Amino acid sequence: MGRNSNRSGNDRGLITVAVVRFSAIGDVAMSVPVIYSVCRCYPDIRFVFVTRRTMSEIFVNAPSNLTVVGVDLKTDYVGIGGMRRLVGELVSDYQVDAFVDLHDVLRTRMMRIFFRFKGIRSVCIHKGKSRKHALTRRYRKRMLPLISQRARYREAFFKAGLPVSDKFDGLYGGTCKADASLFAAITAPKQAGEKWLGVAPFAAHAGKIYPTELMFKALTAVKKACPDVQFFFFGGGGQERETLDGWAGEFAGSVSLAGKKYGFSVELALINHLDAMVTMDSANMHLATISSTPTVSIWGATHPYCGFKGWKQNDSDLIQLPMTCRPCSVFGSKQCFRGDYMCLNGIRPETVAGKIIEKINTH
Repeated sequence: MGRNSNRSGNDRGLITVAVVRFSAIGDVAMSVPVIYSVCRCYPDIRFVFVTRRTMSEIFVNAPSNLTVVGVDLKTDYVGIGGMRRLVGELVSDYQVDAFVDLHDVLRTRMMRIFFRFKGIRSVCIHKGKSRKHALTRRYRKRMLPLISQRARYREAFFKAGLPVSDKFDGLYGGTCKADASLFAAITAPKQAGEKWLGVAPFAAHAGKIYPTELMFKALTAVKKACPDVQFFFFGGGGQERETLDGWAGEFAGSVSLAGKKYGFSVELALINHLDAMVTMDSANMHLATISSTPTVSIWGATHPYCGFKGWKQNDSDLIQLPMTCRPCSVFGSKQCFRGDYMCLNGIRPETVAGKIIEKINTH
């Protein structure tokens, strides 16, 4: 098959449930607590989770009855024919008995149709679009918190006859730590007395990015208050890499991982050893929280009421301004109608620094 998979035996006596969530990174990361929990609630059922190949590494220390299948949607499974072939291969390889769609996009809707053609029951997530619209519209907002994305995932399993109770205690099992040798290529193991701070200052959209000049001021204040803190910068390539490499040069002992492509298994192990992580409302927030790392997140155009707060993240660790125009977008993708992104520009660097220092000193 044209995919990466952690394959298990095809014992016909084993009930198999296929589950799909192709993107985005944050949404896949949010599925981890639910997927691990459902696996542990039903140890006699095999779950086959299908996602993009690059995201399959997120599922570290997976339950024994979870098989993660990474697929390449750009080359191996394209269009209607590609979805039909993917469904056929899943049925052939794993004898699928039921299908749970945690994405509900065109690709996965086609998968549901093809599974039904084969007589296999399918259920899907309810996204709650109308209530999200009411929460984010410019006028007559309905400012009520919606259920979390993880709750929506649990609802989908409930539709499949699989009620889920919480059996997730972090990727590395509560107070346990990842093997430090996994990130040896990045840095030596943490020494006694050292403080490590992860910094992920970017996101997919401008409405979710705290201005870099303000973040730099906040980090300068953190370094002044905690001279021994070591920064680890997380980001992508291009301009993000250029910015974060420059910051690493400004702060002694800091390391930039931007654009290095170490892989999720390596970066998650490092994140697990951090004393704290500061992020936007972004994928890194979710990766950090499922790694059991104290996480401070900054929110601008988006809002925790939309249901995308990090796993078990405390409200006191969310930095945001009480503006009546917030939220204006579920994902931060809309242009600011004010034109000034005051929801982000109005957050003082001292506020961010103070919360980070508090987290570092209490971990």
